[in-house]
Amino acid sequence: MADPNNPVPIKSRRLPIIRYILGLALVGLAIGYFIDRIYWNRYVALFWSFATTGGQLETYDPVEAIVGDHKPLPRVDAAASGIAPDALTKARDYAALTKASAFMVWHNDALVAETYWEGVTADSPIISRSLAKPFMAVAIGRAIALGKINSLDQPVSDYITEWKNDPVRSKILIRYLLDNRSGLLPQQPVFGPFEIRNRSYLHPHHEDVLIKEYPLTSTPGQRYDYSQANGDLVAIVIERATGRRYAEFLSAEVFRPIGAYGGSIWINRPEGVAHSGCCMEIPAEDFLRLGVLLMKDGIWEGKRLLPEGYVTQMRTGTPQFPYAGMSVYVAGKYVMRRGFANPDGKVRDTNTLHSSPYLAGDLFMFDGNKHQVVYVIPSANTVILRTGLKTPKAPEFDNMILPNTILAGLPKSRPSLVAQTK
Repeated sequence: MADPNNPVPIKSRRLPIIRYILGLALVGLAIGYFIDRIYWNRYVALFWSFATTGGQLETYDPVEAIVGDHKPLPRVDAAASGIAPDALTKARDYAALTKASAFMVWHNDALVAETYWEGVTADSPIISRSLAKPFMAVAIGRAIALGKINSLDQPVSDYITEWKNDPVRSKILIRYLLDNRSGLLPQQPVFGPFEIRNRSYLHPHHEDVLIKEYPLTSTPGQRYDYSQANGDLVAIVIERATGRRYAEFLSAEVFRPIGAYGGSIWINRPEGVAHSGCCMEIPAEDFLRLGVLLMKDGIWEGKRLLPEGYVTQMRTGTPQFPYAGMSVYVAGKYVMRRGFANPDGKVRDTNTLHSSPYLAGDLFMFDGNKHQVVYVIPSANTVILRTGLKTPKAPEFDNMILPNTILAGLPKSRPSLVAQTK
C-alpha cells in the first residue's frame, strides 16, 4: 500500500507513461512494417542514407527498361574543334577537381571532349536525380506533337479525372507540373515515416498518395514551389493521355529517335508507375543528347520531335521565379546565388554560387543533385555536361566556371556573345 506521506516522485510516475507511449509507437511501427513492408524497407534505406552519408537512395527495386538505339555521335579532335586547347584543359581540370564522373563538350555539331572518372565508362548508367526532369518535359512536348495532349494549358484533370470536381485541383494546368506552380506542398527534407512527402516518394502505390492525399498549399499558378510531386505526376498524365507505359513512350518517342543508349527508370512496384521526376539510370551521353535536341529547338537530324516554339516555352522563366522555366533553369538576370526552390519568389542567398555573370545570356541548364549539370548554349552551338555525386564541400562548386571557361576559349573572330545581364 502506498504511503501517502511519501508520494511517488513526479518523474517516476511519468516514466511508465513514457514507456507505454514508446511501446505503443513500436507496436504501431511493427504493424505498419508487416502491412506495408516494401514502403518500410525503402524508408529505412533512405533514412540510413541520410543519417550516414547525407545522401539519397542509390539503388531501387524494381526498375523498368528504357530501350534506346545507340548510334555513335559525330566527333572532332579537340585541336580542330575551334575551342582553345587550354580552355578545354582548364574546364576538364575543374570537372576533375569537383570529383566529376563524366565531362563532355559538344560544339559545332560534334563531340569535342569526353572524359570519365570514378570507374565510369561511356555506357555506364548515371543516377540522374533531377537531371531526369527535362526528359519529362520533353515527354509532354512529344505527346503534344503526337496529338495526345492538346496543349500546355490543358487542365491536368482531363487526365487525372479524380480531380475533375475539385474546385482547386481542377485549375492545375499541365505547364504548372513542369514549372512548379501547381500549388502542391513544396519539397523539403523530412524524416518522419508517416510524412506525406516520404510516402509520395517511397510508397509502392505512390500514384494514389499523389492523387488522393497530397495537399495543396497555394492557388495553382500563383507561386513557385519546387516539389517532387509535380514531376512524378507527369508519368501518370503521359500514361493516361497516350495509353502507353511511361518507359515505353520515352523509349519509342525520345531515346530511339535521338540515338541514345537507354537504361532504366525506377517504378513503384512491378508493372507499376514510374518516378518521372527523378530516378533514371542512363549513361551521361544520353543527357548530352537531350541537351543537343533542345539546343536545336526539338529537331534531331532533320526530324522535328517537339512542337515549334515548345523549347522556347521550356526556357522561359515565370513571374514567380524568373530563373526556372519548364524543368530547366535559365540564366535570367545575374545574381551571385540562385536557389533551386524559393517559395517567396526571392532568390535565397545560400544556394548555387555564380561568381560572375555567364558570358552567354541565352544559356539554360539541367541541374540536378550534387551539381550534376548540363549547360545548353544555343548562341555558341555548345552543350557542356558534368555528372558526379561526390561534389566536395571545398572548394565550393561555382556554376559559371565550366561554361565561361569554354566560352572564353572560342575564337576571337566569332561574333560576340551577349552576356548575362546584371
